[in-house]
Amino acid sequence: MPRYTVHVRGEWLAVPCLSSTSTIRWLGKEAVRRYMKNKPDNGGFASVDDVRFYIRRCKGLGLLDLDDTVEDALEDNEFVEVVIEGDIMSPDFIPSQPEGVHLYSKYREPEQYIALDGNSLTTEDLVSLGKGLYKIKLTPEAEAKVNQSREVIERIVKEQTVVYGITTGFGKFARTVIPNSKLRELQVNLVRSHSAGVGKPLTPERSRMLLALRINVLAKGYSGISLETLQQVIKAFNASCLPYIPEKGTVGASGDLAPLSHLALGLIGEGKMWSPKSGWADAKYVLEAHGLRPITLKPKEGLALINGTQMITSLGCEAVERASAIARQADIIAALTLEVLKGTTRAFDTDIHAVRPHRGQVEVAFRFRSLLDSDHHPSEIAESHRFCDRVQDAYTMRCCPQSRGSLPSAAPAGRLLCAALHALCLNPPLKMVFAQRAETISGGNFHGEYPAKALDYLAIGVHELAAISERRIERLCNPSLSELPAFLVTEGGLNSGFMIAHCTAAALVSENKALCHPSSVDSLSTSAATEDHVSMGGWAARKALRVIEHVEQVLAIELLAACQGIEFLRPLRTTTPLEKVYDLVRSVVRPWMKDRFMAPDIEAVHRLLVEQKVWEVAKPYIEKYRREHIPESRPISPTAFSLGSLDLNAGGGHEHGHHDEL
Repeated sequence: MPRYTVHVRGEWLAVPCLSSTSTIRWLGKEAVRRYMKNKPDNGGFASVDDVRFYIRRCKGLGLLDLDDTVEDALEDNEFVEVVIEGDIMSPDFIPSQPEGVHLYSKYREPEQYIALDGNSLTTEDLVSLGKGLYKIKLTPEAEAKVNQSREVIERIVKEQTVVYGITTGFGKFARTVIPNSKLRELQVNLVRSHSAGVGKPLTPERSRMLLALRINVLAKGYSGISLETLQQVIKAFNASCLPYIPEKGTVGASGDLAPLSHLALGLIGEGKMWSPKSGWADAKYVLEAHGLRPITLKPKEGLALINGTQMITSLGCEAVERASAIARQADIIAALTLEVLKGTTRAFDTDIHAVRPHRGQVEVAFRFRSLLDSDHHPSEIAESHRFCDRVQDAYTMRCCPQSRGSLPSAAPAGRLLCAALHALCLNPPLKMVFAQRAETISGGNFHGEYPAKALDYLAIGVHELAAISERRIERLCNPSLSELPAFLVTEGGLNSGFMIAHCTAAALVSENKALCHPSSVDSLSTSAATEDHVSMGGWAARKALRVIEHVEQVLAIELLAACQGIEFLRPLRTTTPLEKVYDLVRSVVRPWMKDRFMAPDIEAVHRLLVEQKVWEVAKPYIEKYRREHIPESRPISPTAFSLGSLDLNAGGGHEHGHHDEL
């Protein structure tokens, strides 16, 4: 007998269908009837026949024809939503789909697997898992370690040994011994009480990353979780059944307790859960729709699921990957702006940067040469001002290698977070299980200070990209500095052009200045002064991502402005790689002939940057230039402080531009 899960005014109802000829209209009426039956006032309706409604799928929100049969229109156990005419959606209503539903409706279950052993996962792997590109399985070695550590826990329970969190209460209740008959209830109560987060839920990508990273830590075999339970967690991940995890509530010690508790809450069949098939629904229904059953927690397994810094680290890994991507593309955008403003490449001469051999500075200067070298890529724009009388450029162009190359970039934070992927992030009073010693030991690996500091540092560094970019946008829009029409538009006055786009960039840069205040310098004592120093790493990770998004948006505005500047220099052409970048932008945004709705243009170019399309277009030219010029490169001292993006030095050819600088 087919059955459908129907959402009516915030409640989920299981509705069996007795006849294959039943219509969508019948399904809606039956769901409303069951809803009214559960309400003392019949939900405010006199009868089912008085209710006017329409029905849509939870996946993709497609409307259903009320006269179609359920057999023709729906799959067995599909999730649908009854929308009653006249209802106003509450502002705190949990939608059946997260933001960007058009992306998730295209989700296809992956066929390839990543085997986790607790030690080999990379930040790139984690981001790929977040995107739903792979399923997860354990290596045989990991399975053996998990079984060995569980044997220690079973022995503790059997012998009724008093061990914190296994046979006792938590925190202030550590001296309260729990009888064996209530050990399972203890773990469930822990998950329920600690599920106290607030705020918007994590996106499906971030929830997948969090869940994957938690599986990775459990695969190390030090938590005491049973292999049976861990395999159930993996099955939920592989089915993309993702619990509702509020983004706020962690202080980063003891680990990310609130978000990980919400993660565990969904896995035990309570709270909300999302999947591409169901949208948001009650967790028990989502699991059942995928042929899964809620986890029944054994002694210590609640603790095993909720103790760790996986929210900080998973969001931090996304921040590192996005920061690396936008830093690379910032060099390309700056090079295009320099061309439009008729700047010189002499400031990127190999010898200048060999004198100050910071790897990041050398690499950024090399990238500028690879994109602007007139011997390699002739530029008509450059030739048009070869013998001009200007002497030097503003710092936001001339000093790009020094300012951009000295950023912390993603390298130090990336190395630290990569280590955190495999760290044993468990609660200190929670006994870590060492199977070879048949012993449990308390420690402090739960503390999020390492990733918190790294992410604060990353936010400060990557913000500088936007601060410099905003100044270049000003130069592009200001006719006294650019020799271009004011705000890059014809018929100024009638048209405002990029006037407010520049204001948007300035607003984002200003907001970033406040967000760059380090969260890790703060601490508040919690848990009755037991946890008297915390990292605030959850906020460090979330604000780092917000800073990076703002940086991406500011650079999107600069890229739009630079391409618009090109329009006023036609028919002159820039270098081949930069023309390719221009063509990429014009494939999604047409030239600005007169004022129009600008926000979609900014978002379209922002998407190009997030998807690294600008880098993909320019990278072949940069790498070709590298291959041809590596023999000219000078060695860099091994003691040079690596703060840039890559660590390769390279030489350059003849450079165009103004006269020698003073």
